[in-house]
Amino acid sequence: MGQLFGTDGVRGVANVDLTPELVFRLGRAAVHVLATHGSTRFLLGRDTRLSGPMLEAALTAAVCSAGGTVLSGDILPTPAVAYLTRHLAASAGVVISASHNPIEDNGIKFFAKDGYKLPDAVEDAIEAVLDRHDLPRAVGLQVGRAEALPDAADIYVDHVASLAVGSLAGLRVVVDCAYGAACRTASMLWEQLGATLIAVNDEPDGARINVRCGSTNPEVIRQAVLQHGADVGFAHDGDADRVVAVDETGRIIDGDAIMGVCAIHLHAHGKLARGTVVATVMSNLGLEVALRGAGITLERTKVGDRYVLERMRELGATLGGEQSGHVIFLDQATTGDGALTAVQVVNVMLETGKRLSELAAPIERFPQILLNVTVADRGTLAGHPAIGAAVADAERTLGLRGRVLVRPSGTEPLVRVMVEAQDQSEAESLAGHLADLIARELRGRRA
Repeated sequence: MGQLFGTDGVRGVANVDLTPELVFRLGRAAVHVLATHGSTRFLLGRDTRLSGPMLEAALTAAVCSAGGTVLSGDILPTPAVAYLTRHLAASAGVVISASHNPIEDNGIKFFAKDGYKLPDAVEDAIEAVLDRHDLPRAVGLQVGRAEALPDAADIYVDHVASLAVGSLAGLRVVVDCAYGAACRTASMLWEQLGATLIAVNDEPDGARINVRCGSTNPEVIRQAVLQHGADVGFAHDGDADRVVAVDETGRIIDGDAIMGVCAIHLHAHGKLARGTVVATVMSNLGLEVALRGAGITLERTKVGDRYVLERMRELGATLGGEQSGHVIFLDQATTGDGALTAVQVVNVMLETGKRLSELAAPIERFPQILLNVTVADRGTLAGHPAIGAAVADAERTLGLRGRVLVRPSGTEPLVRVMVEAQDQSEAESLAGHLADLIARELRGRRA
C-alpha cells in the first residue's frame, strides 16, 4: 500500500492534512483509474462534519474536470454509499467522513463498483498518478455534471428495512445518532418498521459529531435506555458503519457480544456459513469460548475491518467484525453496516421471543488488561529471545483459561501488551510482568 492511503482510506485534519487541493488531485486521479469504458459516475455521500461541504465541493470539481458525473446523496451513512454504488451501477462510491474520529478530522474513502473497498493495488494506482499534470481535462460539452440524488436515503432505508423478519410494533428502541450520518436515516428506518423510537443526539450537527456520544461513549445510550424503559438501544458512530447495543437492563453489548448473539442463533438454524466467525486478535476470549461451546469456529485476523473482510471472503464466511461494533454480514452487505446489524439483533429477539439480556448471557466478557510500553525501536520486538520466552511461559500458565497478545503499534513507538484471563488478578499480574520485561529489554517505559 502507498503512503497516502491507510487501512481505511485517506484521513487527516481537514484543511491541514486533508486539503481541498489534495482531494481535487485524488478525485482526478481516481477518475483516471476507475473510469469504466470511458464513462465515470461517482456516487458521493458524507457525514455531518463542518469540513464536509468544502471537501465535497473539491471532489465534485475534480470529477467534473475529468469528465465524470457526480451523483450526490448528501449526508449518508458509509454503508449506504457502498449499497447505492452497486444498486445504481455507479463506477465507484466515495465517502467523505472520518468515522469515529474527532470533529477536526475528515477522510475520503473509495468503493469499487461492486461496493467493496478498493484493493491495495487500485489505491496504489491512484496514488501513482496523483501528481501527474497530463491527465485529460474535459472541455466544452465533455465537462462532467453534478446531480442530486434526493431519494438516496429512502432507497437505502427500504433495503435495510426489507431485512427485518417482521413488524416491530410494541418495541421501544433508543438510537444514539452521534450527531452524524445516522441522523438522516435512523428515524426513517425504525418508524418504517413500526417501532417506538426515542432518538438522541439526532441533529445533523458537525460541530458535535462523536463528542461525548455515540458508539465510542456508550454510557449515553445506556442511560437513555434505562430512563425510557426501552427494550433495546443502539449507538452509532459518525458515519454509522458501527453500532454498539444496550440491553433492557442497561448492559452494554459490544461488537463481540453482537457477533456472538447472531452467530449462535444463525448456527442453530444452519445459516452460519462455514460454521465460522471472523474477528480480530483484539476480540475478547469470552466470545471465543462461547462460540466454541456452540460448535462454532472463531478465526482471528490482524486489527482492521479490511483484514476481517479479506479473510471472510477467503473462507466463504458471512459473519465477522470487530469489538468496536463494526460487524459485517457478508451475505447482505459489502461493508460494516450499523443499521443492518441493529436490525439483525432485533431479528434474533423476534425469532426467539427472548430479551437481549437473555441472548447475550452466554457471551461472558473475560477481564482484559491492556498496557502500552514506550520503546526506542518497536521493530526490535520481533524475534527477541527473552520476550518470546516470557510470552510462551505466560501462555502455558493460562492454557485455555486465557490469552496473551504482544504486538508493536503500527504507527507509534509502542509495544502493546494484552492479557485476558478468567481471573482478573492473574491477568493483571502477567500483563505487568510482561510490560516490565519489555521496558527493561527494549530500553523503554510503561506508558
